[in-house]
Formats: sequence, structure tokens, C-alpha cells
Amino acid sequence: MTQDPLSSIIATDEQMLEGGWELIVGLEVHVELATKTKLFSGSPNRFGDEPNTNIDPVTLGLPGALPVLNKQAVELAMRIGIALNCDIQPCIFHRKNYFYPDMPKAYQISQYDIPLNIDGFLVLPSGTRIGVERAHLEEDTGKSTHVGGATGRIHGSDYSLIDFNRAGVPLVEIVSRPDIRTSEHAKEYVAELRAILEVIGASDAKMEEGSMRVDANVSVHKPGTLFGTRCEIKNVNSIRALGRAIDYEARRQIDVLDSGGTIRQETRHWDDAEGRTHTLRVKEDADDYRYFPEPDLVPLAPSAEWVQAVRDNLPMLPAARRTALSALTGYDTQSEAVIVVVERGQHDYVQAVVDAGGDAVRALIYVQQGFADAGPVPAVPAADLAKLTVLERDAKLSATQAKTVLAELVEHGGGDAATIAAAKGFEAMDTSAVEAMVDEAIAADPGAWAKYMAGDEKASGAIVGRVMKASQGKADGKIVTAIMQSRRG
Repeated sequence: MTQDPLSSIIATDEQMLEGGWELIVGLEVHVELATKTKLFSGSPNRFGDEPNTNIDPVTLGLPGALPVLNKQAVELAMRIGIALNCDIQPCIFHRKNYFYPDMPKAYQISQYDIPLNIDGFLVLPSGTRIGVERAHLEEDTGKSTHVGGATGRIHGSDYSLIDFNRAGVPLVEIVSRPDIRTSEHAKEYVAELRAILEVIGASDAKMEEGSMRVDANVSVHKPGTLFGTRCEIKNVNSIRALGRAIDYEARRQIDVLDSGGTIRQETRHWDDAEGRTHTLRVKEDADDYRYFPEPDLVPLAPSAEWVQAVRDNLPMLPAARRTALSALTGYDTQSEAVIVVVERGQHDYVQAVVDAGGDAVRALIYVQQGFADAGPVPAVPAADLAKLTVLERDAKLSATQAKTVLAELVEHGGGDAATIAAAKGFEAMDTSAVEAMVDEAIAADPGAWAKYMAGDEKASGAIVGRVMKASQGKADGKIVTAIMQSRRG
């Protein structure tokens, strides 16, 4: 990726690192496309098959074997480009020359200076806008497995095995601009990108299986000066590890610079167990790859009609889903409940609960809290959950009781909320009984009540807790709070 010497995106005071350093991060995300076959041949594109079974002369780079471009891969790549607000342009393929044992041709067919998708951007749930420089097509390499040794790396291993099943699998490499200023924004970017890829059906984006891999380019500098020398951290395989790797590498570079040293441009490996990066090799530049146009492939020029058809068939993207869910429930698009429910793909289920007569706010919270492992379409019928939301809304169940009934619904895949509540002996408490319990709680804890009267809202928790204990969870917390507010006047 290119890294401009200066950028208009400046870290806020809260984002600055210790000592006045500013973090600069650009991400390269490699995404395996969900095609049936490989990018340039008819071999299956499947994960987990027996090693070296999904191969052919093109995959193995045998003499005389010619590549034929996969139309489905091009269409999925255009979906990604459109979802990332890119311009889609005529493009060509290049040969990127380098040798790894798991790349039999000794070159990779990729795109260089004229890629398919350029000049896009991604707006994160937090509102931060990250530029996307390019999203280009290329083929994946095979996979080496190093046997023996403690780390699974080639150094210290006894021998290596090569599986060419992955060689030739279609990839899109999504290259961000160096607009990321915190490790949290880096994690947010990858999470949002993964959600988009899954929604549009371009990839399953399973980082644990390698169908989505992240390289992080990290540097530090003092604001107003040229960007520092960057180091690339290769193949980080989880969002949590990405944040840890960036934070470690920034700290390492600052320590080197503060001690009078210089940063060498290099590729580094993240060791999650050790919590640190290690040098892999001195970083190559584009000239080292000796790019030249792929002579066996013609230029690719998607028609305007094709691009528009792809655009018209895109589903609603996560950002639009958050907006719709926010409008339905009144929660902000950046609220945790909205973000989590959309990430799980459960926004349509919340809408179904509301359509069945349910309370929108309670439906959102129930789904966020009770359906973490349920998938996009929970087993509990929307109408069953709708009835539960109404029982709590109408104060026929307290929040604590409603949670208990919700757990029953989840465990049994549905049921009648009113019947479950009755079987458990749940019933709404008379307001006069709750008022008496509030008075008793105030008398039992005059210190907490005095703080509450003085304006300390947190002190109310002690009073509410006493009432809930005395009522065995039957009192409605909102009614308790309302009574306390009336007592305060």
C-alpha cells in the first residue's frame, strides 16, 4: 500500500500516544471469495478437503496451462467495490514475481497500477470515515505447514508440507488509506468490513479458517512531520489479535525512536502467545516484484449495464440496517444494542417482533441479551417474544421476571409468556405494596437516601436493591424509581 508523507486526518488529543506520538495505520485485508471454482481454473474452491485434491495444471503452473478468468469472482469483487463506495474501472492483470515453495508458478497473478476498484471509503459505526485506496483481484497461494518446533513456523521445524488446494483461490485485497489513528478504529474497521462481506455474500470471512486475513502497516510520527517508516505485520488472524499487535508495534517503535534509534522497513510476524512481533524479512518494494502485464489474460472492462445490475442486486448494507433499526427503536445508530443486533443479522427478527405487536425497545434489548448464539433467525417465534414484551411494557411483569420468562422461551424454543409467568407465580405487585417496601428500604438505609436526596443518582441503587430483595424480584424497577422520585419531590 502507499502511505502519503502527510495526511489531513489528524489524531485527536485523546487519540495521541504517550510522548506526543501519533499512530498511523493502514490495513490490507485479503478476502477469499465465495466462488464454486478457482480464479483461473475449474478446480473446486473448498476449505477443508484432503490436501492436494483440488488441483489441476493451471493450479500447479504446468507448462502450456492457460488461465481463464472466473466471471463469478469478478462479480463478487464488484459487489465489494460498490459496497465500499469505490469507482469500478477497466483493469488489467499483472504478474507479481517472487518465489515461495507454496506458489508453484514462482509468480502470482494479481493487479497492480490499474485495479478493478479504486478510491472508496468505509464509514465506521462510530462515524469515523476510512478511505479505501483499492480493492483488487488476485489469486491466493498454497499453504505450507511446518511440522515440529514450538511455534509452527519454519524456523526450528523438522520439515514442511505443502497443500496446493488453496493455490489459485480468488482473493480480493482491500487496501485502506493510512487513515486509522487508533487500534480500536482498526478493529472496528475490520469488524464492519467482515459484516459487509457476509451480508453481500462475497465471502464467509472466517478469520479462523484463513478466508479473511489482515496485514497491518504501522508507523508513528510527531504531528506536522513526515510519516515514520512503517512495518507490516502479516496475517493477523483475529480482531482481538489485531488490536494487540498494533498497540505492541507502536510501543516498540516509540521505544526505538525515543532511544535515538531508527525504524527499519520490514515485515514482522505477530506471536499472540508471546504478545509481541518478530522480524520476518526486510520489506520488499514494488520494484522487487518486477510487475509486468499478464500476457495470457486480456484486459477486463465490465460494462456499465453489468455494474448497474450488480449494484441493483446488493442487499441492505449494515450501515443502512443500523439506521433502520435506530428509526424503529429510537436507539442511536452507535448504541451497543443496535450495533450488536445488526452484527448478528438479527435486525429482521426484531422487526418481525414489532410487526407481531411487540414493544420495539424491549424487543431490541431482549434480542441483544438473550439471543447471542441464536443466529439471524432465532427459534423463538416472533409472536411469542412480542407477547413477553407487552407483558413487561404493561407492568404485568417486572424486568427481572421478564428475563426469567425470556430464558424459558429461549431454552424451549418458544411458548406462551403469560402461561410461563403464571406457572412461576409471577404477578404484578400492587403499587401500594411497592410504596410500603420503598419506605421500609429508606428507613433501613438512611445514608443512601440522604445521598440520593442530595442529587447522587447512583445512591438509588442501594434502595432499589433492597426493594427487589424484599419483593423477591417481583417489584418493577421503573415503578420503584418513580416512587423514589415522588418521595424526593
